[in-house]
Amino acid sequence: MEYKNEELNKLEYDLALQYDKRTYYIYYISLLKTKHNLIFAFFNNNDYNSNIIKLDIFFIEFAIEYAINALFYNDKIIHKIYEDEGSFDFIYQLPKTIYSSLISIFLNSILKILALSSGAIINFKLDKNKDDINERGIKLKNTLKIKFILYFIISFIFLLFFWYYISMFGAIYINTQYHLLKDTSMSFALSFLYPFIINLIPGIFRIPSLSDPKNKKIFLYKFSKVLQIF
Repeated sequence: MEYKNEELNKLEYDLALQYDKRTYYIYYISLLKTKHNLIFAFFNNNDYNSNIIKLDIFFIEFAIEYAINALFYNDKIIHKIYEDEGSFDFIYQLPKTIYSSLISIFLNSILKILALSSGAIINFKLDKNKDDINERGIKLKNTLKIKFILYFIISFIFLLFFWYYISMFGAIYINTQYHLLKDTSMSFALSFLYPFIINLIPGIFRIPSLSDPKNKKIFLYKFSKVLQIF
């Protein structure tokens, strides 16, 4: 039976022993295809998600980064920019950039729960009970419809608020636009960087847990599945 990479990542231990023969490198790449914003949106067509929605998420993520960075600007930061005569102080701005990036990741995760269909479809496929398959199929279809509607409503509200706030911010703090754009670029770059690092960890536990079928290491495997969530 052929499984997509994301399906292999979610297999129960006994099935993974049988079907998952990937190397550490291939497993690592499979995580990047689902966890890295840029790769997920533009270079991962082999999943059960809508390509249009994935692209939409990517651009909304940038809007969220931009707006969250703007929300962090206060009188203290504006005064600091004035004292530095408009020069960009990377060290001073770095904590704000990290906080903005973390908040953006949290908000993006909420939107992805609503927008992405792959997880629900994979769970449906992995359920081998065929007694109520038609009923479960209808339920899955209705659930995805509700999630998509909620996603578009919430993302529209986000974009409307962001447009209004950033427009007001730009009109009031005209001379800070360069700093805001640079902060946003740094936050977005950080969101591109951290998946390369954090996704190195799950494979350290997963691959050894599947290396010897006779010496079962279920705990290591389950621990790797927990780590691959992040």
